[in-house]
Amino acid sequence: MNTSKIALITGASTGIGKELAHIHAEKGGDLVIIARSNDKLNALKNDLEEKYSVKLMVIAKDLSLPEAPKEIYEEVKAAGLEVDYLINNAGFGGRGKFHERKWESDLTMINLNVLALTALTRFFLPDFVKRNSGRILNVSSTASLMPGPLQAVYYATKAYVTYFSNAIAEELYDTNITVTALLPGATETEFARTS
Repeated sequence: MNTSKIALITGASTGIGKELAHIHAEKGGDLVIIARSNDKLNALKNDLEEKYSVKLMVIAKDLSLPEAPKEIYEEVKAAGLEVDYLINNAGFGGRGKFHERKWESDLTMINLNVLALTALTRFFLPDFVKRNSGRILNVSSTASLMPGPLQAVYYATKAYVTYFSNAIAEELYDTNITVTALLPGATETEFARTS
């Protein structure tokens, strides 16, 4: 793999993550792609390697599980890869009154949208700081800027992503590392079907 241009993208099998993988590969960058669906990831790997002559590492992992971020970091390190761009894109939402929704669904959403993103950032950021280079892109939402009745937990998780990103960006102001929160509005992806 071209270790000077490796992007790690979570939620890479569909939607925004898949598009970001295409953009990075088109520019000649290698990738570590992560999602739950091994089949979709391998199809993307084959497509991008064939089209752009780049190398992809596939990690099929459920990021809502607490141990997943550390396992991902350890797999990447064991493969001898140095990630330059960490793109925390995986996430999902849900609709309904908070007191009527299944707690397990909201807990899984918090684990994925907040804990996994935070943990991956915490695992990879020290490497970035050590070499004084790297880019982190955390996919938030315009939903992070307002309360969201009937989507209370989703809006709250995205508010966390935005404010967390802004805070650590300020902590790193005197380095060559950037942290950016991407705030897309409503986007036609599989997101709505998995909410």
